[in-house]
Amino acid sequence: MTSDADGGTEGFVLVDRPRPDVAVVTLNRTERMNSMAFDVMVPFRDALRQLGDDNDVRVVILTGAGRAFCSGADQSGERGRMPNIDGLTGVTVALRAMELLDDIIVTLRRLHQPVIAAVNGPAIGGGLCLALACDVRVAAESAFFRAAGINNGLTASELGLSYLLPRAVGTSRAAEIMLTGRDVDAVEAASIGLVSRVVPDDQLLDSCLETAADITRWSRPGVELTKRTLQDSLDAASLEQHMHAEGAGQLLVRLMTQNFEEAVAARKEKREPKFLD
Repeated sequence: MTSDADGGTEGFVLVDRPRPDVAVVTLNRTERMNSMAFDVMVPFRDALRQLGDDNDVRVVILTGAGRAFCSGADQSGERGRMPNIDGLTGVTVALRAMELLDDIIVTLRRLHQPVIAAVNGPAIGGGLCLALACDVRVAAESAFFRAAGINNGLTASELGLSYLLPRAVGTSRAAEIMLTGRDVDAVEAASIGLVSRVVPDDQLLDSCLETAADITRWSRPGVELTKRTLQDSLDAASLEQHMHAEGAGQLLVRLMTQNFEEAVAARKEKREPKFLD
C-alpha cells in the first residue's frame, strides 16, 4: 500500500507497507534529489510522528526516490513555505526553520521503532545527518556521503552532525571528513563504520527488509529498550551508571513478561519463539 503523507496533495513523502509490521518512508522529490525543502520536510516530520503512534509498525525504513537519498539544503530558491509563520520577521522564521529540521532528527531518534536508513544514493549535508539519525545504515553501491556545509562556505556542523558523526566513525575521521568536505563512497563508509554493509543498488530495499524481519522476530519491549539503551550509551556519564540502566531494563522485561520462558521452551522444541510480551 502506498499513501501520501501529506494527504495526497503533493506526494513528496510516500509511506508504503510492504509488510504489516514494516513501514517504508520514501522522500519523493526526485527532480531536486529529495532536498530538504519545507514542502518535503513538513510532511516527512508529520509522517514520522504518525508512524511513532502506529503500534502495528515495528520497524521503519527510510530511503529516497530516484538517484538520491537526500541532497541536503534546497538550493533552488523554491523551498516551500514554513507553517505558522504569519507575522514573524525573517530572523524568527529562520529560527523556526532550524527548529523544524532539528525536530526531524530528534523525532527519528525518539521513535519507538528502530529506523533503518536505506541509503540509495548521495547523502549530502542534511541528508548525511538524516542517515546518522537512523539506528542502522545500509548503503547501495552508488551511495556516497558528504558533510557539505564546509563546501558552501559555512560550517560543516549542522543538525547534530558534529555530535553523531564522531560517535559513528571516531573523532579523527569525523574531523577529516567534515573539514575537507570530501566524498566518502560506500566502500569506505562500510570500512569506517558509517554504514553496516554495502549491497548492489537493486538489492538495497530487499536487504533492509531482511534486516527488518530479523528485528521483528524478537519481543517489542526487548527491541525498543535495546534501541533506547544504545542511544543512551552515547551520553552515559560512566560505565557503571549505564550498566545500572541496562540492568533495570533487563529486569523489567524478565520479571513482567514470560518472554524468557518462551525463548527457552522454543529452543527445546526446535521452533520459532512467539513472544506475547
